[in-house]
Order: sequence, then structure tokens, then C-alpha cells
Amino acid sequence: MNISIIVIGDEILLGQVTDTNSGEIARIIGSSNWTVNRVTTVGDNAADITSAIESSLATSDIVITTGGLGPTKDDITKSVLLSIFGGELVQNEEVLQNVKKICEKRHIELNELTRTQALVPSTAKIIQNRAGTAPIMWFERGNSVLVTLPGVPHETSQMMKAEVFPRLLSKFGEDVTVSHRNLLVYGIIESKIAEILDSWEDELPECLHLAYLPVPGYVKLRLDGVHKDGKYINELLDRKAVELHKLLGDAIFADEDLPVAEIALKELRKRGLTLSTAESCTGGNIAHNITLVSGSSDVYMGSVVSYSNDVKVRLLGVDRSLIDNLGAVSEPVAMQMANGVARATKTDCSISTSGIAGPGGGSAEKPVGTVCIAIHTPDREIVTTKFFPGNRSRIIDRATTVALIMLIKSITV
Repeated sequence: MNISIIVIGDEILLGQVTDTNSGEIARIIGSSNWTVNRVTTVGDNAADITSAIESSLATSDIVITTGGLGPTKDDITKSVLLSIFGGELVQNEEVLQNVKKICEKRHIELNELTRTQALVPSTAKIIQNRAGTAPIMWFERGNSVLVTLPGVPHETSQMMKAEVFPRLLSKFGEDVTVSHRNLLVYGIIESKIAEILDSWEDELPECLHLAYLPVPGYVKLRLDGVHKDGKYINELLDRKAVELHKLLGDAIFADEDLPVAEIALKELRKRGLTLSTAESCTGGNIAHNITLVSGSSDVYMGSVVSYSNDVKVRLLGVDRSLIDNLGAVSEPVAMQMANGVARATKTDCSISTSGIAGPGGGSAEKPVGTVCIAIHTPDREIVTTKFFPGNRSRIIDRATTVALIMLIKSITV
């Protein structure tokens, strides 16, 4: 199956907006063993859009575009599609009613520009966009299909999952079972994992493939399986996942591809444990990641963002002499912060961070990127010092991820 994605918009080429749609589309279609062969980005220029569409249709079974469907003058994709597929712009009453409904829901006025969203090429099949005003259009040429998606990421994701992908599967679907197993690995770099798994990978049957997906703080391993016999491929994947656990041991901290905060909450919930956080250098970022997860309130009790030493002493009970003698960025201080927030919030578990996120404030002994992380649980106390390279934002994000992974490992061993 040859699939091309065309991302349309000057804002993408200018770097004002980052394209996330092509990655989301690729992830969605990947569940059926389809892969994207090409991603092309073009500006709001008729000649460039036409060239991209024509060349993609010549080589692809499926062409998916995102963007260029708004009501403003720079969104010219509809006129380009008319020149390629013919027909004329006609008002679609179902689209108009959908646009009115969306405007009412958002409490915005339906002006004439927005009303033009209901003008669509007569040669297109229309899929109602329940998440926005720009309709999704489906064109066919020979054996190829072109589908237009809006540029707004949440609209693309929602409609691709709910409407577009199921229809594409119905037209092009193959009689195979595609299945995956995900394992998240911490504490071993990607090249070392590959070294450990070298001979194991060489012996994998052709229906299986192992992908390495490094992210800041850990490595995702995704074992993909494709076979006509669904029972066979799932049993084989289960056996190979067990083998990976034996080879990598406790470096594997999770068996599902979820945000680490969500994994931590699930593991705490399984054990009936509660959590609090005391954050200095991460400034509440751990709490932010936790509370992004719906339902976190049954596990997560609260946080103290103890950015100043005075707050560490007064609210968390940190010994002032430890800060004076060792500095706030020290393992004893981090451990007292974790114990203090657990005591103050009456939680079973806690996480604390104290570090230097930069760009200033570092020293030869404690350079920028130095972060002390402490974990308190009913069974153990763990504290360590890590060094994270990068700018301030990367250091904070990396410290957040590693702190949550440390919590997961501390309650699951």
C-alpha cells in the first residue's frame, strides 16, 4: 500500500507552526501495517499544491492532505482540487448545518467567510467534520483516493480515527492481523540494547519486526507482527515479549506505550497507594504531567513547589543546616523534601526534585543539568543525582520523566 501525505500551509514552511498531523496520521494507519512512503510540505501556492497532488496520485494508492481548507483567502486548496478533479463549487446543506452547529457550540458568529466552508467541489464525496467547520473531501481517480483533512491537529486526529481510516480500511483493507507489543526500557542506551539483542533479532521470523524508538529519558521497543492467522501471531508476540524481558531484565519498566505519568498512576492505583510531589527545579512540571491524566485525583493528592530555600524549610521541614552546609541541590535535602511532602499531604509515596536547570547557577562541582531526585514509598527511600544535558526546558522535561520512571520502578520491583 503506497501512501503519501501532503502538508499544506505557509506557516509550516516558515516554522511558525510545527507539523504534527503527518506523524499522527502515520501512527493511526500503522495499526493496520500500512506505512507512509512520502511526506511533502508545500506552501499556500496553487502551482506547488497541484504539483504535489499530481505526483502523489501518480505513485500512491492513497493521498492524504492536511491544511489549506480554511475560509480565508490564503486557503486555496479547494480551487486547486477543482482544477485537478473538475466540477464546480456547490453549497452542501449538510455541511452548512454542521458549520452552524459548530458555531453555536463555540458561541461564535457565523459570518459570510465561515459560511463559505459549505461550498464544496461537486466531484467530491463529503465526510462531515464533527470536530470543526472544514468538511473532509474524498476524491477518486482510477484506483487512487485523495482525502483532504483540516489542518487543526485535534480535528485531523479525531476525524482520521473516527471516519477516514475506517473508510480507507473498508476500501483497501487486507486480510491480515497486525499486532504489536510495546516495552519501555530505562537505564540502557539504544546502542547497548541493540548489542544485547543482536543475535535474538537475527533469529526473528519474517512476520516479526523490532523497532527502536528512543525518546528523552528512555527507549521504546515496539515488536510488530503481521500474519493471516491472528491467534498464531499474538501467541508468537507474547512468547517473544517474554524473551525480551529475560534478556533486558528490570531495565523494562512498562509493557504499554503510555505517558510515564499515566503508567505511574496505574501502578499506584493497582496497589492502593497515593502520591504527592515536592518540586524545586522542575517547578511543578511533574504535577502538571500527572494532572494531565484524567482521573488522577484518586491517586495524586497535591504538590509543594518549594522553589525557595525558605519554603523548603518552613513547609517541608528540611533542616536549614543541611542547606547551609551541602546546598539545596544535594541528596539529603532532596530526601527530606520527599519525606516532608509525604508527611504534609499524608501520602504513601512522594517524589522530590532539586537541581540546576540553568542557564546560570551552575558550578564546577554542580554544573547546569545537575538534579537530585528522591523517591519515598512505604517500603523504601531512594535518592540519586543525575546530570541532564540540554537547555532549561529539556533539563526540566528530562528530570520529570526520570523521576516518574524511578517511582514506577520503586513500587514494581
